[in-house]
Order: sequence, then structure tokens, then C-alpha cells
Amino acid sequence: MLRDRYGRSIEYLRLSVTDRCDLRCSYCIPKGFKGFEEPAHWLTFDEIERLVAAFARLGTRRLRLTGGEPLLRRHLAELAGRLSSLPGIDDLSLSTNATRLAHHADALRAAGVSRINVSLDSLDRACMQQITGRDSLGMILDGIMAGKAAGFDPIKINMVALRGVNEHQIDAMVAFCIEHQFVLRLIEAMPMGATGRDATWLDLGPIERHLRRHFGLVHQPDTLGGGPARYLATPDGRTSVGFITPMSQHFCADCNRVRLSVDGTLYLCLGQEDKVELRPLLRGGASDAELEQAIRAAIELKPEKHEFREQPDKIIRFMSQTGG
Repeated sequence: MLRDRYGRSIEYLRLSVTDRCDLRCSYCIPKGFKGFEEPAHWLTFDEIERLVAAFARLGTRRLRLTGGEPLLRRHLAELAGRLSSLPGIDDLSLSTNATRLAHHADALRAAGVSRINVSLDSLDRACMQQITGRDSLGMILDGIMAGKAAGFDPIKINMVALRGVNEHQIDAMVAFCIEHQFVLRLIEAMPMGATGRDATWLDLGPIERHLRRHFGLVHQPDTLGGGPARYLATPDGRTSVGFITPMSQHFCADCNRVRLSVDGTLYLCLGQEDKVELRPLLRGGASDAELEQAIRAAIELKPEKHEFREQPDKIIRFMSQTGG
């Protein structure tokens, strides 16, 4: 098992297959941005499979495909099938904005993707157009329902809570997720790049107290996966609402993940610059043992915590460049 210098077990890899996206969410990629990674620098499927296999040999059990929007990467279901069959990978999931999920849900499920997280910040069409930069709500809802029909379980809805933008729509989102038995996760916006710093983050503490009263939610000890959310459950236990609070109540002491960008850069923390470039090793003829040693050495660089509150201007890269 990989352990960092603070004793944390690192058993979760978030793998970005592209930094591109078909939306321009106001807290993520700025409108008009063109500084995407050159395709020649993207890891190939063979390179991805080799790296993930190395992580798996070192104890990584959870793997999430991310982006950008991962469904923009051609033949993603083929890659998912290759990764899900690797020894040691017990859990393969996908983060998506779902605009294209209706066309790919069945193939991804057949390839071994078991769970999906979908970004959906509002059920109001105009609000979603304001946040995402296009009329996206219908496509996203179609994708979510296609995912439900394909058998993904659970389906988690990720809602970034933005003060003055969508905070008044949280109750409606909770009711929607209860109706369809989706897991809702409310997320505080992080100052990743200029767009992230411009987003007005919302302290979820008062929201949590309101939802406890309004929906009768109760504490749920289960973590529902390898993520950082704290969960409340509906009284009947059929669905849950999670709270991801990197700004008001960070969870760094329990961090169990690292992120691999589309160009093979291993980021050790969202809120720090610590990173190791693995692509040169892959393309320079490194052996499997050398790859594993490089991964072990990288984990030693993982910092104790982020500094989003203390140094909000520190991280200039956008979320899509790191991998969600």
C-alpha cells in the first residue's frame, strides 16, 4: 500500500483523459480559453494502462476517469474495459457533465464502469445556461436518465454551491435527488485559477443545518465511496446528501488520492504545486520497476494540506488542467 509521509494511505487515483470540455462553467474554464494540452502530449491508451497497472500493483484500488469532460476522448469505453480488467482495480467510476452520456452510457456500463458522478448545478434552465455558457440542462438530464437506465449505481449529482447564483435552488435539487434516489453532493467552490477565484463560494455549514430541519436528514456514518464528503441520509435511508467543504472545513488529514493529468503529470494536491512528470519515463524506456519507484517517490512529496484560505491566489491552473 502506498503511504505518504503523514501516514495517509493513497489508494485512489483520479485519471484525466482530456483537459477539454464542451461547457465553460463559470468556476472552471474561462470563456475563450485556448491553452489546452497538445494531443501529441496526451498519454496514449497503452501508456495509461501501463501506469494504472503500476498504481494497482502498489495498492491503488479505486480509479476514476475524469477530465475536462472525459466523454470527449474518443473510444473511452475501450479504455474503460482495459482498465477495469487490470488486477487490483476494484472500483472504476466516471465523472462527467453528462451532455454526451445518453450516447455512451450502455457501452461504459458494459465496459466495467460501475458508478458515475454528474455535474449539475441547477434545475433551472436559465441558471444552467448562465453557469455553463450554453443551453445544457436538457442534454444533462437526458444523460442522467440514460445512466440510470444503464444501471449505474449509485449516481451522484455534484452541485457547486455559488452564493448569489444557485443557493436558492438547493432545496429543489435535494427534492429531485430524493425523488430519483440519486446521491446529492454539495461542493464549496475552490480558488483554482482566475475563474475559481472569481466564484463566490458558499459556506455549507448553514445549508447543512437548514437541510437537516427541512428534509429531516440524519447523520450517516457511511462514506459512500472513497471521497471526502460527509453525508446525511433521508429518514427512510433511501438516499443521501453529502457536503464537500474544502473552504470552511478542509479534509486534508484523510486525503487518500492523487491526480494524473492527461499529459502524464501526477499532481499530489489540488491546492499545491507539488507534481511529478511521468510521461518522460514512459516514453524514455523506463522499466516497470522504475515506474513504481517514481510513483513511490512522488507520493513522498504529497503535502500535508492545501492553502486555499491562506493563499487563494496560489494556484493559477484551472481545475480542468489538473483533472477533476
